[in-house]
Amino acid sequence: QVQVVESGGGLVQPGGSLRLSCQASGSIVNGMGWYRQAPGKERELVAAITSGGTTTYASSVKGRFTISGDNAKNTVYLQMNSLKPEDTAVYYCNARNVLGINTWGQGTQVTVSS
Repeated sequence: QVQVVESGGGLVQPGGSLRLSCQASGSIVNGMGWYRQAPGKERELVAAITSGGTTTYASSVKGRFTISGDNAKNTVYLQMNSLKPEDTAVYYCNARNVLGINTWGQGTQVTVSS
């Protein structure tokens, strides 16, 4: 049984930085990603990474966000720089196991405001 736990969210001023962490436990995973959902909006992909190191980014965060991972710890990080108010959302971590089953974390709030 997979468990996914996110941390690192909070309140930051525009132009600031945050680093989110996500750790999966209970099963071997081969892919993890960060999604976000703002009020009234659909949940959208922010960044994803495979165990092989292949990364994907939403166009809105390219050049500002960086996803990285530690396979031995089943952990991924999302370094968010130059944050904008439109980045405000609940950020969810997703972990995919070797059977292709996805598990979601509980979410962590990121608020960018002056």
